[in-house]
Parts: sequence; structure tokens; C-alpha cells
Amino acid sequence: MKIIDTHIHFSNIESFKQTAEAISFVDYSKAGFLKEFGEAGITAAIGMGLTEQSPNGFPDKASPNPMLLDLTDMPERMALCPGINPVRLESGGTGELDRIEAVLSRPETVGIKIYAGYYPYYVHDRVYEPVYRLAEEYQLAVVIHGGALYSDRYFLKYSHPLEVDQLAVMYPRLPIVIAHMGEPWVMDTAAIIGKNDHVYADLSGLIVGCGQRILKAQTNRLVMDRFMQALVYEERYDKLLFGSDWPLAPVKPYIEFVRNMIPEKYHEDVFYHNAIRVFPKLENFLGR
Repeated sequence: MKIIDTHIHFSNIESFKQTAEAISFVDYSKAGFLKEFGEAGITAAIGMGLTEQSPNGFPDKASPNPMLLDLTDMPERMALCPGINPVRLESGGTGELDRIEAVLSRPETVGIKIYAGYYPYYVHDRVYEPVYRLAEEYQLAVVIHGGALYSDRYFLKYSHPLEVDQLAVMYPRLPIVIAHMGEPWVMDTAAIIGKNDHVYADLSGLIVGCGQRILKAQTNRLVMDRFMQALVYEERYDKLLFGSDWPLAPVKPYIEFVRNMIPEKYHEDVFYHNAIRVFPKLENFLGR
């Protein structure tokens, strides 16, 4: 079975390095990525662009637009969703938007990442309007962080998935992906993807930790019942995308975790075909 991991990180972020070393136990490097994803049979991965200007600076108001992948040189078969810093976008004038647009034309760019919650702006704030218009022009999906934050410095109210519903109504032709199924608001996310034909959810980051912790979660009925309730609420397996959130979890155990939640007849859709549909530039990128 072909697998596309639609949500990973490959940036020089201190908290990611600390998590990889002490919690998920993965080799967070180009060599580690190539080995781990090769052994898992991953066809391609999409890196979420993110930068910090000093260690533990994320979410960094000073990061220039667009935020890219800067851990080391990007490996082959790694596509990109450049991240947007709305603080710089609001204050930086047309130069910020010009730099963003220059990256959108690259063959490896398949979407755009909005870090809702990490920056104190709602996803439907007017500051993002020119970015969404560019996404429509370049036929790119917009991936929006949903749910809990990996930082204690900003506000959960901005990352609640219900805010995406308003954005979806404002931009009915813009493919939107709610990252992390909006965890812990997974039922809200299920209702939103059921209501809006152009809104999807990725299943990344539902568990952060090593393979043993992922296995433990799979045997915890309270944990699994909460996720499964959301997945069967609308039974829209055509709206779900596999993602691991690597390096916050090792990829092979996370594949098994997601595989066990999805009925077998939908595996090829969730792990591959839905990603090609949501990120149409991926097909050309993979064919290079």
C-alpha cells in the first residue's frame, strides 16, 4: 500500500529536538528521516514550514515569511507547506506577500500552513486574506493547526476547529485541512468536515510519544472510544488524511495506530488517494 505522510516537521525547532531525544526517541535528522521513512515504505511526506530565531523561540513573532524547512537540506520526496507568520504579514507590507508568492510557485510547494493558536489571530482574520487568495490562485490547500498547542505562551481560543467553519463559508473553493483532527475537539472537527465539502482533517499528532506509548494508547478504551466516535460520526473517510507529526511520534507505530482505527476498505484512501486529491501538486511532484 502506498503511503503519503501529509504532516511532518523538518525544522530547527528546539522543542522538536528535545521531544525527539527524550519522548519519541527518533533520530531527528536527514539521515534519520531517510532511514525511518524508507523502512516504513513512505512514498512522500509533506513538511510544515516553521522557523524560530532563537532556541525555544517558537512561536516566533520575528520569523520571516514564509517559514520554510531548515533542519538540514530537504530530502527527496519531501514536499512543503510554507508557514505564515501573521505578525510579520500585518506589519511588513507588500514585501512579505511577494516573498510568500515566490515560494508558492516552486514544484515542491503543495500547500500553505497557518499556525492558529500559536499566533493570536483567528483563521478568518483579514490579515490572512491575501494568503488565502494566493492559495486559490495557485490551487493550493491550506493546512490549519487545530486543537491543543505545543507551547504555553498563546491561546487555545484561536485554534478551536469551530473557527474553521466560518473560514470555510468565506472561501468555498479553498481546500482546507484541519490538522490533528482538532484534538481534543475531535467531534467538532467531525461536524465541520461533514458540513463543508472542501474541508478535510489530518490524523497527525493524536498521540505524542514513543512506540510503547502509542501501543499503550491503543489499549486504552477511553482514548480510543473518543477518537473512534469522531471517525464514525459522519463516516467520511474520504475527508481524512494520514499524518504522523514526526518527530513527535515514530512513523511505523503511528501508521499501525491509524490503520487500526480505519476500516480496511478505506486504507488506500486515507493513506494515499485523499492526499493526492487535496494536494493536487503532489502528483506532479512525485512524478519528477
